[in-house]
Amino acid sequence: MKIFLHASRHHFDALECGRRILGHIAALAAGEPIAVSARCYDHLRPFLPSEAFPVAAGEELEAEIAVSIGGDGTFLRTAQLVSPYGVPILGINAGHLGYLADFTPESFLASDLSDLRVEERMMLQICSSAPLPDDFVPFAVNEVALLRQDTASMISVNARLDAHELTTYRGDGLIVSTPTGSTGYNMSVGGPIIEPTAPVIVISPIAPHTLAMRPLVVNATSAIHLMADSRADGCLLSLDSRIVKIPVRSRIEVSRAGFPLRVVQRRGYDFVSTLRTKLHWGQS
Repeated sequence: MKIFLHASRHHFDALECGRRILGHIAALAAGEPIAVSARCYDHLRPFLPSEAFPVAAGEELEAEIAVSIGGDGTFLRTAQLVSPYGVPILGINAGHLGYLADFTPESFLASDLSDLRVEERMMLQICSSAPLPDDFVPFAVNEVALLRQDTASMISVNARLDAHELTTYRGDGLIVSTPTGSTGYNMSVGGPIIEPTAPVIVISPIAPHTLAMRPLVVNATSAIHLMADSRADGCLLSLDSRIVKIPVRSRIEVSRAGFPLRVVQRRGYDFVSTLRTKLHWGQS
């Protein structure tokens, strides 16, 4: 099996069974060279088979499965690297909450990949009138956000839904979230939790100036057009917490990406149980 590996160096070092995990990955590869993210290749190299090789960001990738070792941030980074190639991601949670990473280190070591399923979830893509850095990946698993640059002044975000004027949100910013991202930044500002495969997008204001401004759920086929204004000379554009400064009055279009996020899960996985476990629902 052709495997791509990306790991958080910090989380990997904290794992007591890290070497065993890499040994299990090598066994699953069954002699095929393991492609390793260039960001962690040197760190993991002493524990990998000699045939393992580094793959730089943006380099074309050929793999049947990607393994992410770390927290949700590591999973998101893995998704940036492999989702455009349709590679499903198996997440081993070595972090804290781990909404995206379904496997514990122990459950992964006990698996042979024969009893798994792949769930497809939507991603977002952006088009920007402002130039973005060459290495800025214009896709998001969780959310796209426009944020005020500093704490001194409010930001105004004009929003259109397809060809229809929606409103101007005034406050600290605006989040456009996928269902997968609904349990992240969106949830922290009072947005709704959405079942991960639902074909919708959530628009949630951050600390709105007017209480009538509420989160809005729209069809995933919608194109959301945003333009921010502020007394500052710029604002912040964030995709899954990857942040770049853009000039005010830049135009951002947010829409469903042309490819999905493919998540590897155990057959017994269900979203409701994950919510109960991660959010401690039903516990006194």
